[in-house]
Amino acid sequence: MNPYLTSEARPFPAVKLRRTLAFTNQARLMPCIVSITALLLCLSRGTACAQSVLKSAAHRLPAAMEKAIADAGANRGELRTALRRVPPEQREGMEFLIENMPVADLRTLSAKFLLEDVAMAYDALAKAPWKDRISKEIFLNAILPYACLNETRDESRKALRAKAEPLIAGCTTPSEAAQCLNRKLFPLLNVRYSTGRKRPDQSPLETMQSGKATCTGLSILLVDACRAIGVPARVVGTPMWMNLRGNHTWVEIWDDGWHFTGAAEPDPQGLDRGWFTHDASLARKDLPEHAIYASSFKKTGLAFPLVWARDIGWVPAENVTDRYTPKTPPADTSESRLLIRVLDSSGKRVAAKVTVRAVGNSAVALEGISKGETADTNDLLTFELPRACPPLSYEITVTYAGQTVRREVKSGAEAQEVVVIPLNASAAAR
Repeated sequence: MNPYLTSEARPFPAVKLRRTLAFTNQARLMPCIVSITALLLCLSRGTACAQSVLKSAAHRLPAAMEKAIADAGANRGELRTALRRVPPEQREGMEFLIENMPVADLRTLSAKFLLEDVAMAYDALAKAPWKDRISKEIFLNAILPYACLNETRDESRKALRAKAEPLIAGCTTPSEAAQCLNRKLFPLLNVRYSTGRKRPDQSPLETMQSGKATCTGLSILLVDACRAIGVPARVVGTPMWMNLRGNHTWVEIWDDGWHFTGAAEPDPQGLDRGWFTHDASLARKDLPEHAIYASSFKKTGLAFPLVWARDIGWVPAENVTDRYTPKTPPADTSESRLLIRVLDSSGKRVAAKVTVRAVGNSAVALEGISKGETADTNDLLTFELPRACPPLSYEITVTYAGQTVRREVKSGAEAQEVVVIPLNASAAAR
């Protein structure tokens, strides 16, 4: 048997030739065998060559992928290494990341980082009780990505998974797991809301190291923690509320549809609740500065508005305003919202007892606790009062640390009014 022939080329031709030429002259037979052997060898090599060509074609990269690798510049070798070494069942995910990642990441991320992060994402979903409910599209865009916005890229997935997994023991749905994380993760990490953070767009490790973050940093941390355990999640926000009080960022998680929650602001009644639902209901899809956007890793042609880095336009987004405006009933035009912020002598927000009474009708009183420094800056104590023109007079009484401050205000002419009450001598005399 000719050792140069492939197994596919040996059986039929060789056996048939031996039987057909069995009684011919050996001298005449040898040249024929040599010629046929050479022919079969060529055919054998041709088959192998064809297989090689087919294999090469199967791994030929799409045009978008080739462009991404070209954009990587000197880092293209790392991306090619990642594509070459990624297991076949994870290759689609690796290609998705490379095709959609921003140029800055194409030029800096290592093959080691990508291979490890992709493997952890696939493993997290494989072990999640809800894995069969997550589509490929949701996995690729809301679990697999290693980043949310423009934050520093870090190796936080492994650390967050180690912290998060014990917290969600017994959870059987993405909603349950996300709510458990929102209740338990921030106290465990000793992370709280604080305007004293280094910058708004902190990465998870930066927030964990400092223990401080504002709404964006907290949202990035919660989203990445969710992704680390196989819960699809993304960052959502608006560049400016319609009342012009500022921007805000929060979190959406996928559980047979997108649901929202405030990061480090768990609501006992579940998802799709928060202090900002009224403000969100007033958003305007047709006004970019007042619309609501959800982050995306997949390119969409629309940029997420980064109010802290307005020159960056490479974070993809979807305009999801419509999902927020119908959920809350239209504002009641017979009511006015009175928002109260209480400040101590140093100008910091404090949690004080606040009572609001209508002047001339002290029997009717509304009470609440103002928000301290650990609450979002835009999260204010809110009272619903009758709309009136001319406005009605109210007495606001604030009690804090043995000090009582009274302030008379007029309210009701506008749909929403903000009152700031400082705890100092001049305020107490009013």
